[in-house]
Parts: sequence; C-alpha cells; structure tokens
Amino acid sequence: MSSELEAIRSSLSLIEKEMRTSPMHFASLLESVHSSQLESAKNLINYLILRRMDIQQLQADLHAEGLSSLASCESHVLRQIQVTLARLGEKSEHLDSCTIEYGAEKIKQNSERLFGLHHAEWPSSVMVTFDRSFLEEKKYIEKLLQNGMGVARINCAHDDFDTWSRMVKEIQKACKKTGLSCAIHFDLAGPKIRTVLLRKGKEEGKAEIKVGGRVWLSNSGNGFSSKDLVVSPNEPELVESLKVGERVYFDDGLIRARVDRVSKKGASLKIERISSKKPFLKNEKGINFPDSLLSISSLTEYDKKCLAEVLPMADTLGFSFVRTPEDLAELQEEMAKLTDTPPPVILKIETREAVIQLPALLLESMKAPCFGVMIARGDLAVEIGFERLVEVQEEISWICEAGHIPVIWATQVLENLHKSGIASRAEITDAGRAAMAECVMINKGGHTLEVLKTLKDIAKRSRSLKIKNRLIFRPLKIAENFFERK
Repeated sequence: MSSELEAIRSSLSLIEKEMRTSPMHFASLLESVHSSQLESAKNLINYLILRRMDIQQLQADLHAEGLSSLASCESHVLRQIQVTLARLGEKSEHLDSCTIEYGAEKIKQNSERLFGLHHAEWPSSVMVTFDRSFLEEKKYIEKLLQNGMGVARINCAHDDFDTWSRMVKEIQKACKKTGLSCAIHFDLAGPKIRTVLLRKGKEEGKAEIKVGGRVWLSNSGNGFSSKDLVVSPNEPELVESLKVGERVYFDDGLIRARVDRVSKKGASLKIERISSKKPFLKNEKGINFPDSLLSISSLTEYDKKCLAEVLPMADTLGFSFVRTPEDLAELQEEMAKLTDTPPPVILKIETREAVIQLPALLLESMKAPCFGVMIARGDLAVEIGFERLVEVQEEISWICEAGHIPVIWATQVLENLHKSGIASRAEITDAGRAAMAECVMINKGGHTLEVLKTLKDIAKRSRSLKIKNRLIFRPLKIAENFFERK
C-alpha cells in the first residue's frame, strides 16, 4: 500500500473508532430517545463527530484515489467510512446497521407520517398556507388538491377557532370529493413580538425616523414626552433582557438599531441603518433580537388555549419560536395533559439560538416516534444575517438528514410569482433548491394555483438532475457547539 493510501486509512480508522464508541459516551442521552429513533440518533451524533473536524484535505485525498469522499454520507455516515476502509483492506468486525438504504427508507417513512403520500407527479410534498378567502370560492380547495397540495397550513396567529374549524371541514369535504388526501398542519402563534407605538406617531400608526436618531423600547409610555419615539415590543419581560451593544431589527430587518443605554424606564436604541423606501417605523411590524437571550416563554398562554382547540384536528403541530430543549419539553407536557396521542411536532427554526441549539433540539425531539423541522427563512435571515442564510439553511438540511428528519423549506418560495403573477429569475433558482426538501411551504398570495403549477415543473426538473451536491466538509460551528456543551 502506498504511503498516501496508508495515511488515508489511518485517518479514517481514527474517525471510525471514535464513532464506534460514541454510543457508550452518549449512553444516557441515547437511553431517552424513542426506540424507533435509536439508529437515527446514533447516526446524528456520528455525523456531528465528523462535522466537528476539518477533513477537507482528507476528502481531496480520497477523491484523488478514486474512493468515496464522504460528500453524501449524511444518512449513513459510519457505514460509509467502514465501507471505504474495506476498500483499503481494513474490514470492520461489525458493520453499522445504518446503511444508505436504511437512511433513505427512514426519511421516506417519516415524511409519509408527517405529510402523507405526495402526489404521483410530485417528487416532494407541498404545504399551502390557508387564507380565509379560500372558503369563499367554491371548488377552489379541490383545485388546490388537484394541483399538488398535500398539506394545508393553518396559522393560529390569524383568524379564530370558528374559521379554522370551517377550513378543516371544507378541506375534508374536498378530499372526499376528489379522492385525494391532505394533512392538516396547525402553526402555533408563539410570542407576538410586534411594534406598538406609545408616544410619537401613536395616532397615525407610524413615526418618521432617521439614521442616528433614537428609539426607546419600553413597556409603557410613562416618563417620556410626546416627542419621544417609544415602542412597546408587546412582551413585558423582553425589555429587561436587553444589554448595551446588542442589535435590534425592525420590519423584517429593514431597520437596524443598537442598544446604547438601559435604564429603569426602558432601553435606548440608536438607529444605524434604514433600508426601507420610506423612513418610517410603523405599528405591527416585527422585531428581532439576534444578540439577546430573551427571558420570554416560547409557548404563550394563547398557544396553550389554542392547543385544546386544535389538537383534535391537527395531523402535525408547528412550534414557533422554539429555542431550547426545555421549550419542547414544556410543549410536550402541555399536550400530554390534553391527549394520549399528540400529533408530531414540527420545529420552526427561526432564531439564532435555535440554530446553535439545533442538535440538542433534535435529540430532545427524538423522544417522540416522529417529528419534522421547518426552516423558517424569513425571521431566520434577520436573526443570523441575510448573507449567512445560504450556508445555515444548508447546514440545517444536512444535520436533519443525518437524523433522518424530514425538512420543510419555507418562506418566500416563488413569492413574486405568488403576489404579482410574475416570477423573478432568482426565485426560480431558489425554488429549485426548495424542491430538494421533503416538503415545500408556500405562503399566502393571489396566484396560488400558478405557483403550484410552476413549482411542480421546477421540482421535477431539479430532482431529475441531482439528489445532492458534492460537499466539502469544513468544520461546522453547530457541531462544535454541541460537543462543547456536553
């Protein structure tokens, strides 16, 4: 054997040894997962072991020798390394049972449990966000089903129980009439962190701002003059969590400010950037705190009230603003009070903290027999920075595949087409990537049927070209963070 091949064999052997012993090192954690999730949990941990390392040179050496570069091993990482070692003359006594076939079948089973069987002409499932206007046009829901909708998403942040109930009944009627199935997904609202103008601009619902100007975040308007721009974030405990130097974003990241002072009456923010067409801060706009550890519950009292109403109707339940394993444990505890058969939970990854905690969140979720992940790219882009969205959404996708966890690709898929009837070139490319996920979510808009038809064509073409890209494995910070916490 050449010195080059011997060096490769030695490197792979060290990695393989660490992975074989990982179940012993993580025994207490693995004991808590559901029996049906055990192999997936082991594979997830082994993938994190691999992604903690910098193996870019090893990959290049493997590729040069005509061996597997480990570029598509997410679903069966230890088995792939063992098979590659066998090509180098080092056979393992016990080959890992998590094969490429096992991983693919597990993801398929989990996807069908969450989303049902997708349409024969579609390579993935499609989730359509419901609007109350769908109830007004007869046979519209039937058309949605016939054009690919396999999951109906109902957002608990809008409308009310009577409207949700009507939506579910109409979907069931349309399913019966068309002979097509449709899963019902309810999204919990989560904390409603929105701007509420308390002083300047209160009557008009908006206030003019400028770079270098000041905004106060406060739970009340007390102690301020009518000229002060005072905003309540709509969550009382939030202001107390802020520290000097932390960034605050308003209106989907269009306005950036930074905390420069904290006092008893609130937090003073200095406006650093305004990217909106008109320099106004308006009521009911979202606020993001990417640098702050917020002392607010992910599961609100409103969410708890919704659970009693929606659990009997839900096939899956979306958990908004989830950040820690403790958040998920609280939700499971609340659901257990109401039913012995809670629906699978879909974790909405939309905060910086959720990205950092992703492996721990997934392993906590594995205490249940099935669950999924939604990459909620709207808030996530604001939280982590738009320039990092491409890499982070891919990292989430890879890690989920390692755990055999179905992924929903969400937010702004064919958004221009949906709103104006014309797609941009960039979003066509984005839709091609979305089709690689197990499910694609589309938001509300006036051209839903057109979006479904276009998405089907893009999905079929994209899936016929590739399943994965060849990846270069630099270390993932998510993986490093997981081992640092253990």
